Amino acid sequence: MHAVILAGGKGVRLLPYTTALPKPLVPIGDQHAILEIVLRQLAAAGFTSCTIAIGHLGHIIRAYVGNGSQWGLRVGYSTEDSPLGTMGPVLTMMDRLPEHFLVMNGDILTDLDFGDVVRQHQKSDAPLTVATYARKVAIDFGVLTTESGRVVGFAEKPSMDYRVSMGVYGLSRDTLAAYTPGLPLGFDELVLDLLAAKTPPHAYDFDGYWLDIGRPDDYDRANAEFTTRRGELLKGA
Repeated sequence: MHAVILAGGKGVRLLPYTTALPKPLVPIGDQHAILEIVLRQLAAAGFTSCTIAIGHLGHIIRAYVGNGSQWGLRVGYSTEDSPLGTMGPVLTMMDRLPEHFLVMNGDILTDLDFGDVVRQHQKSDAPLTVATYARKVAIDFGVLTTESGRVVGFAEKPSMDYRVSMGVYGLSRDTLAAYTPGLPLGFDELVLDLLAAKTPPHAYDFDGYWLDIGRPDDYDRANAEFTTRRGELLKGA
């Protein structure tokens, strides 16, 4: 199995941590870079190779990871000279990818089985599989429903439940065949195109452990919890 790791972002939300370090190399628990954890997990899940899409401070990532042999992986690189969105970098490496593969952000901490995402993607026969996670959003205000200048409903500080994208995808080469390499392509654009074509993505619902460490609150939580969760996060790695 092959994985594409998206690691080209500037990590603006994590400043000042990312002033000198690319976001995928910020430390977790003072022991590992988040990208190292991801690579260990991929190898334990049965992946043998991956391509890392790099951009901002990419030379540091290349120096840190090397060819990936220390984790039992074959690692290659694709350089993003200008922002290409979530899926745009994948278009530039199509000639190096198998028919079905994993695409993931390089800044997430999770105990998701990455290999199962690819296997379920192949079984689903869908053009795209999106790993999803339940999030509850609290509204800190009284919410009004209005019609024609009148208040017709009210809820005091409600909460809303959503399933959000985890930044982990199963993808097939054919899904991207119609797009032009070198041009930006966002995850949002791809999903909307698939919905318009009546070829909807498959949802891989996950309810385990997941943090997006690009969010400062989640990054702080990841550092606080890593010691106690190290066994489950690096199980078999």
